[in-house]
Amino acid sequence: MVVLGIDIGGSGMKGALVDSLTGEMMTERHRIPTPESRKPAEMAQIVKEIVEHFNHKGPIGVGFPTVIKNGICKSPGNLHKKWLGVNVQELFAEATGLPVTVINDADAAGYATMNYGIGKGKLGLVLMITIGTGLGSGAFLDGELIPNFELGQIPYKKFKKIESWASAGAKEREDLSYEKWGKRFNTFLELVELLVSPDLIILGGGTSKKYNQFKKCITIDTPVVPAELRNEAGIIGAAASAMHQAPKDFVKE
Repeated sequence: MVVLGIDIGGSGMKGALVDSLTGEMMTERHRIPTPESRKPAEMAQIVKEIVEHFNHKGPIGVGFPTVIKNGICKSPGNLHKKWLGVNVQELFAEATGLPVTVINDADAAGYATMNYGIGKGKLGLVLMITIGTGLGSGAFLDGELIPNFELGQIPYKKFKKIESWASAGAKEREDLSYEKWGKRFNTFLELVELLVSPDLIILGGGTSKKYNQFKKCITIDTPVVPAELRNEAGIIGAAASAMHQAPKDFVKE
């Protein structure tokens, strides 16, 4: 089945056509900057533009950068406060005229990694941490998704959420070296290890490509590995999440 996977982030919205059975991207990524307003109407328009770019007529899977429950945004996260309570699934379906499945972006990246990447076949509690504008986290117990496992929302010192201090967004805002930022990120991982005792942590997002530059700062006991799919994981996982909900009329042989 050919599905359009869209990965929505605080700085960019990226899409590609994906074979949801094999997890292979069938096209190059198409990226459009996230509107500065980060409001629902403007971002829905970008989703429509991505669909039109690929001339796609089938199902769409979207990874969204905050808590999603039954298609509804439960927290605005790093987006505009107007997102709170919005049925994101319905909004994007109306904008595109196509069937849409929306899940948390870290859940999407984790789903791809657990089904097609380094996490395949891994048992126990496996966490997927996506390092970007915020800190997303997807949790899998014996391969089954535990949705909306938002560890980046843990309060830390004066910060309402630790991702404001330890994300790649914080690194960029404060112009931190990888060593200084890596120590912050390790503090986040120490809290994660203390709270949930994972068996494996997989790092995703753009910063995971630079893992060797901060690897020496990671001192926790839990094994930590970078994801093989990296930036593509969000797109692939979002596409795969739509597979089971796609109407038969949209299946392409």
